[in-house]
Amino acid sequence: MAPRIFIAFALLAATLAPARAQPFVKVNVGLTNSATDVGFFIAHKKNYYRDEGIDAQFIVFDSAAKMIAPLASGDLDVAAGGISAGLYNAVARGIDIRMVADKNSTPPGRASTKLLIRKDLIDSGRYKSLPDIKGLKLANSAPGGSGDGTLKKLLDRAGLKWGDVEEVFMSFSQQVVALQNKAIDLALPAEPQASDAIRNGAVRVMGDDEIYPNHTISAVIYPGHFARKTDLATRFIKAYLRGVRDFNDAIEKGVFAGPRGDEVVAILTEYSLIKDPAVHRSFVQSAIHPDGRLDPVSMKSDFDIFREIGLIQGDVTVEKAVDTSFLDAAVRQLGPYRPAAR
Repeated sequence: MAPRIFIAFALLAATLAPARAQPFVKVNVGLTNSATDVGFFIAHKKNYYRDEGIDAQFIVFDSAAKMIAPLASGDLDVAAGGISAGLYNAVARGIDIRMVADKNSTPPGRASTKLLIRKDLIDSGRYKSLPDIKGLKLANSAPGGSGDGTLKKLLDRAGLKWGDVEEVFMSFSQQVVALQNKAIDLALPAEPQASDAIRNGAVRVMGDDEIYPNHTISAVIYPGHFARKTDLATRFIKAYLRGVRDFNDAIEKGVFAGPRGDEVVAILTEYSLIKDPAVHRSFVQSAIHPDGRLDPVSMKSDFDIFREIGLIQGDVTVEKAVDTSFLDAAVRQLGPYRPAAR
C-alpha cells in the first residue's frame, strides 16, 4: 500500500506557537498509526515540535519494514516502528540508518500486541491450549518484523518449531477483518485494532507481555542524512521525549488514570483512526520509556532470533544499528524524567 499523508496535521494559524526568526524546518516522519505513536501525536498537538523550530509532517505506512526504502532515498527523515531483520540487513548493506530511541516495550502487565484466535475454533474444540496452534494460519504485520520475535517465543512456549504455523502478513486493520471472515485463524495485532477485533468476536489468548516480557518492540529510527543535522536531530528527539513524558504522566496502572489522562485520550482520539475515547480507555497501554532508553538485552534477543530463523544477511550487529547520542543530548537538556504529582 502506498503511504498516504496523515490527515489534518496542519494546524490553524491561530493555534501555532509564536512566530520565529527562522522558518520552520519540515521533517517527514513515518508512522504506523498505532496507539504507540502517542508520543509523536502529543508532541505535535502541544506544539513541542514547533517549539524546536520543526514542522513535523506525518506519513502513514502499513509497517516499519516499508519505511526502509524511503529512509534510504531521503524521502523520510524519521521513522517510527518495529525493530526488524530488514533494518539490520539494510545496515549490513551499508545503508546509513540507526535506531535512536525507544518507541514501546512490554514489561509485565503492559502488552503491546495480543494473540487472538477465532471463537469458533474454541467452540469446536479445535483449539484447547497453545500446542493446538500447530497447523493454523497466523497473521503478523510484516515478514522479519518484531512480531516474528514474538511468534518465535510463542512457538517455544507451545513446544513447537518455526514453520509449525502458517504465517501470513497483513496490516493490523486487515487482521481484524480477516479474523471476522475466517481468512485467518490467529493474529497478533497491536492496539487499538486488537480491542476492535475482540469487540467483533475474536478471543484473546494472551498478551505479548506474557509471551515475550520486556520486549523492545519498536524504535525511533534516523537515516544518515537526518542524523548528520546533529542539532536538528537532537531537537526532534527532545520534542518527542516531551510528548512521551506527558504520556507517562497520563498512565496509572497501565491505563489513562494519571494526571494527564483526559488530555492524552483527547489527543489520541483526534489523531488516531479510533474516534471513540472510550476505546482508548478500554485497554492497557504498552510502555514507552520516559527517557527514551532502548533495552540492549531485548534487542540482542530479537537479533539472535532473526539470525536463527535465517533472516539476517551479512555482517551486522545490534551495536552497529544503534546511536543514542541524540537521545543522550536531549536528556541532558531536559533532565531525567520526574513523574507529575499524583
